[in-house]
Parts: sequence; structure tokens; C-alpha cells
Amino acid sequence: MITLERQSILNSEISAADSRLEIFAAMKRVAHEFGFRHITLFAATRADETLLSRMIVETTLPVSYVQEFDRRRLLKLCPVAPIISKSALPYCWSIDDPESVRGFPVPVEMDELQRRYDIITSVAMAVHSIDGGRFMLRFDGVRHRLSQVELNEIGMIVLHAFDVFDKIRRSARTGTAGPLTTRELEVVRWTAQGKTSSEIGRILSLSDHTVNAYMTNAIKKLDCVNRTQLVAKALRLRLIV
Repeated sequence: MITLERQSILNSEISAADSRLEIFAAMKRVAHEFGFRHITLFAATRADETLLSRMIVETTLPVSYVQEFDRRRLLKLCPVAPIISKSALPYCWSIDDPESVRGFPVPVEMDELQRRYDIITSVAMAVHSIDGGRFMLRFDGVRHRLSQVELNEIGMIVLHAFDVFDKIRRSARTGTAGPLTTRELEVVRWTAQGKTSSEIGRILSLSDHTVNAYMTNAIKKLDCVNRTQLVAKALRLRLIV
């Protein structure tokens, strides 16, 4: 299928999606069209996060792979995240490439695990929600590295798909009466991203006292004892992603 035809068909499917299930189904089609087996949407929750499972919003990766990845605590060894976070462009690499081509070393434990699950070539791209959320879309499978034309194409499709996903996500959150107010959710969301009360205050144009008041209210409403438990529970309840 020629590039323009493929992009038109995939974008039509993405535009027609009106639920998270449908948008992810469309993205699985994108993965298939580009020769990938798996697709994952990650949410960047905390800078010191140690478990991959807590970052996953949607994925087709085997549960056993994620469990072993976390059991070995491989997230702290991952060399890719810093590269992705510094660019708005899709980044492609293969563990079969020499390090000089790939651009980074792959830890032996990660190399072994990925080969066992046929995760050889990957493409990842950082995307951002208009409410400040940071996410990453990643494709994995067994194929040769993408050409620049393919990278450009998949980058445009990812931006379109995430825009649709984000609208669905924010609409669902707005339409569901949750236990926290909009301001409380904003404070919790920024806390999940590792911001201090002072930093959140500057971002939201609030005083430290007001930020702490919102945080205290949220802790009480969700029956938590501290900020760490609050963030974990808010993530589990899907109040924030």
C-alpha cells in the first residue's frame, strides 16, 4: 500500500473512534500495518518510578513480559526514556544494531528478555496532553529499522491518534462526577509528576498554602495518609493517568 493511501485509511479509522477501546483498536491496526506486533501507551507518572506496570495506560505486551521486567527492576536500567523525553520526533532503534548505530548500550538483562519475547525493533515518541500530562507511545516487534519516510508517516499518525485519545480521556473525566474537584485533580496530577508544592503553586498561580490545602482535601476525600498513597490511589482509580 502506498504511503498516502495507507495514511488516509488509518487516519480515517482513528478519526472515527469515540472511545478508548476504539482508538486503541485503531492503533493496533497502525502497529500491524507498520510490521509491529505490540503497541503500548505509557503515562509519565513520577521521575523516580521503578515499575513499568504503573506507567502503562494500554498495551498489547504479554503480561508475563511486564511482570518479569518489573521483577528484575529493569526500568531503572532503560536507556531509551531520556532520549525520547528530549525530542518531539519518533525515535527508532533495534537491539540487533551495533551500539554506534543504535546510540546507546543495552543492558544484558534487557537484551535477553526482549529477544525472548521477540522485541527486537522499536519506535517510540513522546506526546503531551493539553492539561500537562506526559505520555509515550511505543511500537515493538521483529522487523528492520524504519526508513525516514516511514518514521515521518508514523509520527504524523501518532500525533493524530493521541489527539483523539486525549479528547476522549478529558471528556470522560469531565463527564464523570469524581470525588475530587478540578483544582484538586490538577494538584494531584502535578504531584504525580514529581512537582513540589512550591513548583505546583508557580504552575497554577497559587500560593503554597492553597496548594497544600487542596492536597489535604484530596488526601481526606480518598481516605489516604500521605501524598504518596494519594497519588497511587488516584492512579489506581484512573482519576489521573
